[in-house]
Amino acid sequence: MNNQFTQIKPEQITDNPFQLIGSDWMLVTAGNKDAYNTMTASWGGLGVLWGKNVAICYVRPSRYTYSFMEKADHFTLSFFDASYRKALNFCGSHSGREYDKAAETGLVPVQIDDGAVAFQQARLVLVCRKLYYQDFDPKLFLVPELMKNYPSEDYHRMYVGEIIKSLSKED
Repeated sequence: MNNQFTQIKPEQITDNPFQLIGSDWMLVTAGNKDAYNTMTASWGGLGVLWGKNVAICYVRPSRYTYSFMEKADHFTLSFFDASYRKALNFCGSHSGREYDKAAETGLVPVQIDDGAVAFQQARLVLVCRKLYYQDFDPKLFLVPELMKNYPSEDYHRMYVGEIIKSLSKED
């Protein structure tokens, strides 16, 4: 990808996943360098499922990234240091249908040999091979207060991806 990145094992990631995803946020990206989209997300997870290291992310069908997630075999999760918060805010509040997010934010897309796209400025990139997806079913919510997240009834699709490559910036 870029000689600034070093491939590590997922078990070598020392970040707290609650901080990494919930507070620091991430970019979920699908497609290839010629046609891709990215969006900011603060919902997701990292763990082990089916004996594989996995990442889980959620995308609403109304998001432009959704169509790219549907077509792609791979997706990436890119994590940044705090200096990129403004770029993450932009990528989460503007649609790729109307804006070139890379041009607007200065983020530099790079294609990884697996065909997935991430960003040169990321400090950590997880390349994931899609294994499974499932749509949220409102009948299955056990806690009614969760429905407040869906006033437009635009329920997320959950994607589970095997982490096939972890790339970290050297300090």
